Amino acid sequence: MRSNLVKKIVIGAVWLGLSVMSGASYSADVIKIKIAYGNNVGEPNDKALREWGRLMKERSKGRVEFQFFPSSQLGSQKDVTEQLTIGSNVITISDGGFLMDYVPEFGVTYLPYIYDNKEQLFKLVDSDLFKDMSKKLEEKGLFIVHSKWIYGVRNMLVSKPVSKPADLAGLKIRVPNIRLANEMMGAMGATATPMPLAEAYPALMQGVINGAENPIPVLYGGKMYEGAKYLIMTRHQVNLTPWIAGTSFIKKLPPEIVTMLKETGEEAGKFLDKQNEIADQEAVAKMQASGVKVIEPDRAAFKTAMADFPNRFSKEFPPEVMKKVYSIIGSK
Repeated sequence: MRSNLVKKIVIGAVWLGLSVMSGASYSADVIKIKIAYGNNVGEPNDKALREWGRLMKERSKGRVEFQFFPSSQLGSQKDVTEQLTIGSNVITISDGGFLMDYVPEFGVTYLPYIYDNKEQLFKLVDSDLFKDMSKKLEEKGLFIVHSKWIYGVRNMLVSKPVSKPADLAGLKIRVPNIRLANEMMGAMGATATPMPLAEAYPALMQGVINGAENPIPVLYGGKMYEGAKYLIMTRHQVNLTPWIAGTSFIKKLPPEIVTMLKETGEEAGKFLDKQNEIADQEAVAKMQASGVKVIEPDRAAFKTAMADFPNRFSKEFPPEVMKKVYSIIGSK
C-alpha cells in the first residue's frame, strides 16, 4: 500500500514538472494537449481540429482533452516546432517545407505541380520512403502523429490580374517562412515575402505585400480579399500537412493513447475533406460578392515554368528519390 502511494506521488511530481516546464496541464485522470495552428476560428482546419478533439475525448473516455490555440497564439509555426524538440506537450501543424529543415527529403511532399490529388499523396504517406523519412525525423526530436490531412489546394489572391507567370513580376506575395516556399514563389515569377500567416492581413492592407497564397478558405478566413481583388486559381500545391509532436513528449504517453491520436486524427482528416469542399464553394461566392474576380490562369504555362524546380534541390532530394516518388504516385 505504501509502495503504491509513493509511486503515485512520484508520477504526480513528474507530470507537475512537465506542466511547469512546458505549460502542460495533467491530472491523475486527464492528459491535456495543446493544439497550435495559424488558422482562424471557423475555418475548415479549425472545425476539423475540434472534431479531432471530440473524437479523441470520446475514444479515450475522457482521458485526453485538447486545448486549442488558433491564429498563431503560441507563436509562428517555426517557433512552435522548436518548442516541440524540447518536450512541450504541444501538437502542431506542419508540412514538408518546414520538416525538410530537419530531414531534407521531406521536401518532396511540398513540391508544386507534382501531385494532382490527395490520393497520390496518401500513396506516398503509406510508402516505405515516407516511413523511412519519419524515422529520421524522430531521431531529430519530432514525431509524426498522423499524416493523412489535406490542408487544401493552394491558390493566390493578388492585387492585379494574373494569367501567366510573367504577370507576377514585381508582385510581393506572402509565403510561409521556409526556403522551399520562397524559391517556389520566385520560380513562379513573384517576389516571395515570408511572414507568419497572422501578419499577412495587416501587411496586405498596408501595402507591404500585394497578395498571398493559401487554400481558398484560409485566404477568405484571413480577410485577404479586402486588400486583393483577384483570385488566381493556380492550384500550385495539394498541401499535405502532417501533425507533429516532440518525440520525447510522445514517449511519455501511453502507447494506446498514441495509437488513438493517429486513428482519430485520420478520421478528422476525412471530416476536413468535406469541410474544404463546402468552404471552397462558399468562400468563392462570398469573395465574388465583395468584388473579387476569379481568374483561371494558363496552368500549363505555370507547370512548364516549374518543370525543373525539383532539380534546384538535388542535394535534398536527388534524382533517385524523385524517381521513387514518381513510381509511388504513378505519375511523372
